[in-house]
Amino acid sequence: MLSRLLAITVAFGLSLPSTLLAAEKEVVVYSARNEHLIKPIFDNYTEKTGVKIKYITGEAGALLERVQAEGANTPADMLLTVDAGNLWQAVQTGVLQPVESETLNANVPANLRDPENLWFGLSVRARTIVYNTQSSALEKLSTYEALAEEAWKGKLVLRTSKKVYNQSLVAALIAEHGMEKAEEIVRGWVANLAVDPFSNDTKAIEAVAAGIGEATVVNTYYFGKLIQEKPELPVAIFWPNQETGGVHQNVSGAGIIANAKNKEEAVKLLEWLASEEAQGQFAALNMEYPVNPKVASDPVVAAWGTFKGSQLNVAKYGELQAEAIKLMDRAGYK
Repeated sequence: MLSRLLAITVAFGLSLPSTLLAAEKEVVVYSARNEHLIKPIFDNYTEKTGVKIKYITGEAGALLERVQAEGANTPADMLLTVDAGNLWQAVQTGVLQPVESETLNANVPANLRDPENLWFGLSVRARTIVYNTQSSALEKLSTYEALAEEAWKGKLVLRTSKKVYNQSLVAALIAEHGMEKAEEIVRGWVANLAVDPFSNDTKAIEAVAAGIGEATVVNTYYFGKLIQEKPELPVAIFWPNQETGGVHQNVSGAGIIANAKNKEEAVKLLEWLASEEAQGQFAALNMEYPVNPKVASDPVVAAWGTFKGSQLNVAKYGELQAEAIKLMDRAGYK
């Protein structure tokens, strides 16, 4: 029906209604960000523009392998994933293409995007310290590095080294301190563990709340979600390294697939996701921070307080990821 209408339109020199044309546009997104975190904002974009967004969700590694396997035949136009380490891996496999956009350059700080504009951060996730408010932890807290000191013997709780979040944190330590010093810090963490590392941040926070340890290192949105469910837990956020390099920051972000069939529309979507209009919702859906500095955090997130974030380019986490994994293994961090 539509093809006949197009033929008639061309034959008679008529123009199609803009709404009909818009309805034919679509963007296909492969997303490691869960459906409940992307569907509301994609629905918003479709309502605003008429552009349909089809998406497939899955684990970051599996989605990247899928894009590689599909090659030139991939239906994906955009890869949306979590952690700069995963975004860096996508660059290494050659599945992304650079995007020259004044809009994106203006809305995404340089340290939160790829140096060659192959991907752009869309939300900031702070990996900070959460401590037991009924302990003496607050008196001892200062930096990530200080968690390796004797004062924390038997009082530190950590998530497993197998998760990319901690690999990125250790990669940042390598970038800032060099390999030898970073390994010394991680060995100190391991020596100070109160219990074997947990499988996720939520369990680590619960262990601290239960008094198994006094402090842990987690992404703030895990803290936010747990406190919403259990506001009585005796835990709070501490912002480390405020006198030095700043709080460790990571991102969720996106890039345009090298073989994108709908590049123009995909770039428009990416620009909108980084815009003042969309940033508040994109970040708030997962209790994260907007990457766009002109946009305020959700009130729930803002209530945790302000902090100075690290200005290290997050692409470094990917560059040093393999070295970070080897270091953690040598240090006995399981």
